[in-house]
Amino acid sequence: MPSRYVVRYGLIRHVAPFSVKGPQTYARGDSVVVRSDRGMELGEVLCEATERAVKFLPSSETKGHIVRIATLEDEQSSGELHEKERIEFHDCAEMIRERKLQMELIDVEHVLGGERIVFFYLAEKRVDFRELVKALAKKFHTRIEMRQIGVRDEAKLLADYGDCGKPVCCNTHLTQMPPVSMKMAKVQRATLDPTKISGRCGRLKCCLRYEYDTYQEIRRELPAVGNMVVTKQGQGKVLRQEILARKLLIQYEDQRRIIVDESEIVTVVKRSKSAETVKPAE
Repeated sequence: MPSRYVVRYGLIRHVAPFSVKGPQTYARGDSVVVRSDRGMELGEVLCEATERAVKFLPSSETKGHIVRIATLEDEQSSGELHEKERIEFHDCAEMIRERKLQMELIDVEHVLGGERIVFFYLAEKRVDFRELVKALAKKFHTRIEMRQIGVRDEAKLLADYGDCGKPVCCNTHLTQMPPVSMKMAKVQRATLDPTKISGRCGRLKCCLRYEYDTYQEIRRELPAVGNMVVTKQGQGKVLRQEILARKLLIQYEDQRRIIVDESEIVTVVKRSKSAETVKPAE
């Protein structure tokens, strides 16, 4: 019988192991009530917290325990809290305007047990919101947490679907969002038009990183651009790599340009000093 399950919970869609008390077992997709470090919350069971599953999580530390399967009353309470969140958002935004704070309120999360209200905001600089927190605590009579987020986190909270037609990755399975560079787009020969390779957050799409390591690995195995190689058809210079196809565009000494398979390369006779070098992914 499993002693821990991986549960997704919270507005930011945290994913962490939760322990089980008693003989109860859970299946993937079960809606449950959990007690986390933030209080009582609704969550969704993803899988058993096996050793292999935990390796993919940001932390293997148990974040709390599963209390029970969520009931209809829990779902109704959650719906009522969503209505309250709209009022809390409006009131907080009004207080921010009154105090002329340099911050933009993005979203509000009221945890199921009512132990705290979390306000998510954007700000370019550090904001002194101590007076705001006091005013909010006095008005709502609960613990107030102000959490600063970045533009990628904003998309995680508010975005729905990406250009591919599927739900945005940051709001489904991504638990971490590592940096994405234009170099990744160049290596994969994607369009360099920022409007076409940017996600809902306005930054480069996270999916540009998914196959980057594979491209890098294959690229290192192929003769680099600028190298002189010998094939059955003669000697020539590598002009371009067709990475996924594992083919090369070669210009021969008689100026013919032919695409050849990697298996047709007999040897590399000269490595150009200007040949592209490839660094491992950071």
